[in-house]
Amino acid sequence: MTRPKSVFRRVERWAVGLAMGVLAFVLERAVVRSIRKGETKPKPVQPTAMKGTGSEISPSERGG
Repeated sequence: MTRPKSVFRRVERWAVGLAMGVLAFVLERAVVRSIRKGETKPKPVQPTAMKGTGSEISPSERGG
């Protein structure tokens, strides 16, 4: 049987989760604002050229 968690531990976990959520929100807003202003360009997606099938896939000479 597990011990019931203390009230302090529950409040602490809730506060840490809330603080991390706020930090993630602020960072996301800063990144989006930077991209919209043109200060940072989004990294282009580059597909990797692969040759072979199944478990024998290896990068091709052209793509590497």
